[in-house]
Amino acid sequence: MQKSEKTSDTKKQAVLLTIIASSLWGTSFPAIKIGLQFMDAYTFVFLRFSFALLLMVGVLLFTKNFSLNFNKKRLILFLGITNGAAYLLQYMGMFFTSASKASLLVNLTVIWVALLSPIILKEQISRKKLSGVIVSFLGIFLVTTNLNLESFNTGEIFGDILVIAAGIIWAFFIIYNKPLVNESENMIQSLTLLLLFTMIPLMPVLTFSSANFLILQGEAWIAITYTAIFCWIVPYLLWSKGLKNISPVTSSVILLNEIIVAVAISTIFLKESLTVVSGIGAALIIIAIIVVSNS
Repeated sequence: MQKSEKTSDTKKQAVLLTIIASSLWGTSFPAIKIGLQFMDAYTFVFLRFSFALLLMVGVLLFTKNFSLNFNKKRLILFLGITNGAAYLLQYMGMFFTSASKASLLVNLTVIWVALLSPIILKEQISRKKLSGVIVSFLGIFLVTTNLNLESFNTGEIFGDILVIAAGIIWAFFIIYNKPLVNESENMIQSLTLLLLFTMIPLMPVLTFSSANFLILQGEAWIAITYTAIFCWIVPYLLWSKGLKNISPVTSSVILLNEIIVAVAISTIFLKESLTVVSGIGAALIIIAIIVVSNS
């Protein structure tokens, strides 16, 4: 009985940690949208993760918590590259689309996890999961087009596609993070190495940056600092700790809290709003995600 209660408490703690992490990640969408007013996407994403990496290196040096012997070298390399590529696509996409819409489309990750599970985890797709996937694509169509087919000729649809692609890549990131958090004995070091490898896909695109780092406005540095600390380092550590005691699919469903936080902040501070059609599409996406996660 005591063991069962302990397991239940551990799971509740994992859920709470994931909720806090998702709330912080939810604030990243409006923060990114604001930051893009002061610098281009390439500069923003590069400086955000460069700053996060420097902070974590400082933590390792201060705590003397670094070792050259670490497990999962190839896995951390893979996770870093996928993370960098996904964030690059998200930043580029959010230059064209809204923060609230981006939060919806990114959180389709749980659908992509369901589709990838048969390939990676050797799981079968049930009819319930398949119906959820179909509903989700209908929701995507409504959210991205607003039933205006002329939107395919605008930059916004291009931004939506980039954000959706980021969500697909993050599906791999979530699936393959499970063995890392389960077996890593030093998450601080693992996070630092992950950030180091995240810079790999970001380095080449820096040549497209139009900003001079030395003359960026104070608002730009606030956005960089905030997103580095409170939208990556802190939530990733909380999320990874929670992921040890819940499944990737459960974690993905809880991360839907990002949508609520992102839409609420974007509506209040950025004056964004969803149309009726987009709202229906958003509801379909959320329904599809819940159906898939419970099947």
